Amino acid sequence: MTIREASPEDAAGIAAVHVGSWRAAYAALLPPEFLDSLDVTERAAWWEARLRAPDGPTILVAPGPGGRLLGFSCLRPWPDGDLDPATTAELAALYTLPEAWGTGLGRRLAEASVERLLDDGFRTALLWVFAGNERARRFYETAGWRADGVVAREETGGVLLDELRYGRHLSG
Repeated sequence: MTIREASPEDAAGIAAVHVGSWRAAYAALLPPEFLDSLDVTERAAWWEARLRAPDGPTILVAPGPGGRLLGFSCLRPWPDGDLDPATTAELAALYTLPEAWGTGLGRRLAEASVERLLDDGFRTALLWVFAGNERARRFYETAGWRADGVVAREETGGVLLDELRYGRHLSG
């Protein structure tokens, strides 16, 4: 499987993965009416705008057979002022379709993301994960990410959820 950088033409596929993944991964955390309201068309426009922005994030995609996207990741310099964005990056998203869970695709996408961050000169990476998302937490911990003790509270779909910040030093 080839993981490549996304183009604006990938926006609809990224949106389909984003919505499909959220509906499956967060079914126990978020109200069904909120998850059902997620709109692939709206999300595609949102992703296309980011893909066309000259200072937008780096988005990697994992196409499957026939070119259909099965997963994506979104990388950017750390957006908060508490850390140096020249050396610290954020893995802002890493999602795969539920049908790809357990196949190793997520691991390959995470590895490609770390390689890209290293190539771009970053030495540390951080991400946020819902505290109640045990599957994702196990995935990141297996890949060498560790909770650093920072917790944020976010309202999503009308529900207040704790997000844990995970980090890892990148090897160069």
